Order: sequence, then structure tokens, then C-alpha cells
Amino acid sequence: MASSVSLRAATYMTIAMTFFATMGIFIRLSSETLHTLEIVFFRNALALVFFIPFIAKNGLTIFRSTKKKLYGVRALINVSGMAAGFTAITMIPLAEATALSFTAPLFATFAAALVLGETIRMRRIIALTLGFLGMLLILQPGVNEISTGSILALINALTIAITVLIVKKLTTTERPEIIVIYMALFQTPLALIPAIFFWHWPDFMTWVWLVALATAGTLGHLLYTKAIQLAEVSQMQPIEFIRLPMVAALAFFLFGEVPTYWTWLGGAIIFAATAYVTHREAKLSQS
Repeated sequence: MASSVSLRAATYMTIAMTFFATMGIFIRLSSETLHTLEIVFFRNALALVFFIPFIAKNGLTIFRSTKKKLYGVRALINVSGMAAGFTAITMIPLAEATALSFTAPLFATFAAALVLGETIRMRRIIALTLGFLGMLLILQPGVNEISTGSILALINALTIAITVLIVKKLTTTERPEIIVIYMALFQTPLALIPAIFFWHWPDFMTWVWLVALATAGTLGHLLYTKAIQLAEVSQMQPIEFIRLPMVAALAFFLFGEVPTYWTWLGGAIIFAATAYVTHREAKLSQS
């Protein structure tokens, strides 16, 4: 029974990563005619539209929750990170943005020590050091100027680190569908406020990319939430690495982007470090 649950969770996670890999493509295509902040708004608004039949079928009782404040905090952090991450995708190679996103668990561990006073033992300190070394290999400060896009990608990774912890807490009492609906419900008005200052109605093809983006993002979040509801984050986290070759292949064929050797090497080191950190934290929580 446990193995079948793990297999189901791994399947959900793999499909979720596939959807997340395509999101960068749709963001890049949409950004050819729309400002990034508008894309963030439409990504959330269209996701909310997708859930109208579900809400109509189940009624407004699905919104009963004692965790509305937590939903609100998650939405505020997530929409800020989404704005940073979407902008980064329009400024730096997609593979680089993806590789830098793997730093999220490193930020989570570092924040837990800094803010919550958690003890980090030597093995995790070494893993964290290696992870940030991988980040430096990608950015190469002193050799290359650290771009605004790279900084935004790292800000996005930091927000991911926080929201993953919030989602894991929410899954203990909330259904995955409700978690995603609340995300879209709270983030749509938050994203609209800055988008108004750059408003431009999409043309037909941009609508196609926006609908594809919202579809991929919504299905990806649903499957991701289901995966971490069924299994520990530490079990699912290694599957996230498949995003890098997926994104690299798509970016090469569609935009002619060729990831540098340093992106591959740095991404692999970051991923190995985060996989170890996540595994150690899961073992410690069980002891």
C-alpha cells in the first residue's frame, strides 16, 4: 500500500514538473506583447475562471476554512515571487532561471536557522555551502556582472521556499483543490493593482499563450499539492531536477538558447545539495 501511494505521488510530481517546465515558455511568449505584471494577473485570473464549474458544483461551503489568514500570507508572498520569477524569465536564459530556482530549499534551511533559531549541524552546513557554491558557479560574480534577472530569480526561489512550507502545513487539513482555488482567489486582486499601471489588452495569440500558461500553472499546482499531500517533500524533491533538462530542451528548440557548462554544473551541485538537505531534515523530523 505504501509503495503504491509513493508511486502515485511520484507520478503526480513528474507530471507537475512537466507542466511547470512549459510555464516558462508561455511566459516568454506572452511577454512579447504584455508587461510581466499583466501576465501575473492573467495567470491568476484565468486560473480562477477555470474553477468556476467546480465552485458552482460544490457551492460556497468549500470556502469554509480556519486558515484564511495563512492563505492570505501565502498569496501575498506568492504573488510577489511570481512577479519576480516571471520577470526573470524574460531577462535571463530559461535554463539559468530554472537552475537558480533549485536554491529554494537552501533558503528555507537558512531562514529556519536565522529566524526560528533551528540548529544546523555540520553535514547540513557543508551541503548548504556546496549549494551556494553551485549558485556562484552559475552567477560567476567577478567574472560576469550579476544581472537583475538573476537577482529576481533568486528572490523567486526565496518566496518558493516560504510558500512550500505554508502549503505543506495547509495540506494537513485542506483539500488540494481548495488550496489552489484560494491561491487564485486571493492573488487575482493583488496582482491586478500593479497590472493596471501597465494595462494593454492581449491580442489573439497572446490570449492563447495566457490560457496555456494558466492551464499549465493550475494543473501543475494541483498535482504538486496532491504529491506532497501523499508523500514527504524529501521523497518528491529529487524529481524536481527533471525540470532543468526539460526547460533546456524547450528553450533550445524554441528560442535557440544553449545553456552554459556552468549552468549545468552549478544546477547539478545545487540540486544535489538541496536533495541532501531536504532528506536530512525529513530524517530529523522523524527522530
